[in-house]
Amino acid sequence: MNRYTEDGKMKKIIPIILTLVMIVGLAACAPKAPSADPSASASPAGISPSAEASPSELASSQPSEAKILKVGMECAYAPYNWSQPDDSNGAVPIFQSPEFAYGYDVMMAKYICEKLGYTLEVHKLAWDSIPLAVQSGDIDVGICGQSITADRLESMDFSTPYYYASIVVLTKADSKFASATGLSGLAGATCTSQINTVWYDVCLPQIKDASIQPAMDDTSAMLVSLNAGNCDLVVTDAPTAMAAVMVNTDLKLLDFTGTADNFEVSEEEINIGISIKKGNTALVDAINGVLETLTQADFDRMMQEAIKLQPLAQ
Repeated sequence: MNRYTEDGKMKKIIPIILTLVMIVGLAACAPKAPSADPSASASPAGISPSAEASPSELASSQPSEAKILKVGMECAYAPYNWSQPDDSNGAVPIFQSPEFAYGYDVMMAKYICEKLGYTLEVHKLAWDSIPLAVQSGDIDVGICGQSITADRLESMDFSTPYYYASIVVLTKADSKFASATGLSGLAGATCTSQINTVWYDVCLPQIKDASIQPAMDDTSAMLVSLNAGNCDLVVTDAPTAMAAVMVNTDLKLLDFTGTADNFEVSEEEINIGISIKKGNTALVDAINGVLETLTQADFDRMMQEAIKLQPLAQ
């Protein structure tokens, strides 16, 4: 190849290369058109990207959040509610606990949630703290075997009854009080019951010359006290007593219902309701609508199932 010709070609090419470099450089300095942010959310379907969507439009275009019903109970009050290690028989997880809850109250809570489209969330709370949790809104409802008393109605709203529980007595089968046929036959007994209940506050003082012991924190402690001989008898409701007798043949249930020699209590005090935060009429009405679909026979059938399934009966 002729060296001169090669040099000549190079002299012609160099200006062209320089020109191209300048063009590319100018293009690089030019402002860029805005590009879509890949991390930005896509516009909801049916809403134009150029139009500003109203809050209602945005809300209607998003999936609705699952409704949760936070239900408070002791999880230690068989047959109404109890704790167990697994989900057998339909038990549900206890919030922030490795245990599960079941019993009459859980059956009722599951039924209500199913009918109203809620997800059930069971919160295990001490008996005394349940009303406070309802009042503060920490839980939505208390489904825990609460009777509908005038005192409770001052601070909480209640559903219509979801169970009707007569009040009875438990004593040892070999106790001198085991043959009592009425309230007068319990005179002079040493007795106790659960704290902040109609049983303790209203019924025990009606026993003539009774030696009333300090109230127990829960029904389990109450039954332990009776079995240990620390008291002659305890006052409770029929389901609790039936469940206790089923697993302990040393106990005897005394039911004075229908006699003139019985505890004097109002109908409201033996009606068991669901406690709800004061003023939440929408939830009260919704729950009442569900309870209206059930009969006394339904309540009794569910309670008998709970008594049969309680942990101590297995």
